[in-house]
Amino acid sequence: MYQHIFRPILFLLSAETAHRLTFQLLKILFQIPFTKNIVKWLYYFESPTLERNLLGLRFKNPIGLAAGFDKNAELVETFDSLGFGFVEIGTVTPKAQEGNPKPRLFRLLEDEAIINRMGFNNEGVEKIVERLRKRTSQVIVGGNIGKNKTTPNEQAIQDYEMAFEALHDFVDYFVVNVSSPNTPNLRELQDKEPLKHLLKTLKEKNQQKAKPKPILLKIAPDLNDSQLHDIVEIVKETGIEGIVATNTTISRENLHTQQAKIEAIGAGGLSGKPLKQRSTEIIRFLRSKLDKSFVIIGVGGIFTAKDAIEKLEAGADLVQIYTGFVYEGAGIVKEIKRGISQYFRN
Repeated sequence: MYQHIFRPILFLLSAETAHRLTFQLLKILFQIPFTKNIVKWLYYFESPTLERNLLGLRFKNPIGLAAGFDKNAELVETFDSLGFGFVEIGTVTPKAQEGNPKPRLFRLLEDEAIINRMGFNNEGVEKIVERLRKRTSQVIVGGNIGKNKTTPNEQAIQDYEMAFEALHDFVDYFVVNVSSPNTPNLRELQDKEPLKHLLKTLKEKNQQKAKPKPILLKIAPDLNDSQLHDIVEIVKETGIEGIVATNTTISRENLHTQQAKIEAIGAGGLSGKPLKQRSTEIIRFLRSKLDKSFVIIGVGGIFTAKDAIEKLEAGADLVQIYTGFVYEGAGIVKEIKRGISQYFRN
């Protein structure tokens, strides 16, 4: 129904307008009595074969919603009802910010991909904490944190510390985002020494808590082998718990969309099917260097159960979807869970 009725209508609108409209409709829909029960009846599928115990947490299934979709934690309960095993909010910055000028979100229909240059647009950590404080769902929530655009890299650690401190009691794990291509100079924080300093600082702050939360690092797919070796060395040395592989790519190689259209869109991170192979390659590389105690969340180009299983076979413990959710609709979660459950039963 989504692909034949709702998607054609939504795709007549700009990508960001369609996103906001979908959020508003879901908010209205879930205020109607019994909607949650109907949605769960339509999309429910759970099985003991899907359960995962990782990071000191119990995931009812390994399918998560990637950061960037529900930036402000507006629909955590809704995504729980749609069958996600976990929801990653953000990227959250200390202060609210508008992000980059519009238009900043674009579909590449021929490639089943999206280009975004949103720029960490969010309502700021205080408002997001207010929302999380009121949530009733028990679904696992990850907090993806970053720095404000106006904060120079030399002061970035303070931004990450502020977001970490404010969110600590309201999320189940953290993801440190230094890999978005849409905040100027942010990716410089992936360099060895700045990254090591940042992660060590957050790890030390975490250890001072009564209940420390797992910390993961989100990396770019554009890192070369030498940089990936540095990442492995850093995560081992700092003792963080995992990696999210990967963020969007700045590459525009092997796309079917006309070059003129791509050039007209301009800068931004590319997600969707073109990212699938590279993200899987990075997952496989990381798993070859890191033992099973280290958690890898695989994200990039997952549209089917086969895509998700490919990530799991490469070494991912959990997977996340974003662009596949946009193109395939809510039914993708149930379809992937069925496929994974059957795979692990065989």
